[in-house]
Amino acid sequence: MDEQRARELLSAERARVEQLIRDSSSAGEDDRTTANQFGEGDIADPAERLTAEEVDDAISEELRGRLQAIERAEARLEAGTYGRSINSGQPIPDERLEADPAAELTADEAAANQ
Repeated sequence: MDEQRARELLSAERARVEQLIRDSSSAGEDDRTTANQFGEGDIADPAERLTAEEVDDAISEELRGRLQAIERAEARLEAGTYGRSINSGQPIPDERLEADPAAELTADEAAANQ
């Protein structure tokens, strides 16, 4: 993949994930505030409140992990190893990188790791 195209894809993905993190953080704070208001909100069962908070936390954690993957991809781009599997060194097809610019493995390697 062309270096400029890789930079564009990674930049767009970074912006998308950072926005999702901001949105998720804001939604989580709103959920916690609503849950802490006695007698207000749609969630009457304390277990439902806890579950909602755990879901918000899990989403935020997943997004932070995605951001870290983007940062690793940016580092590989700078090092000249972007577009190659971190395990085997085999080229990752451009189609895969277009779909997931932070891909670290070939599709076969990723499937074998699941």
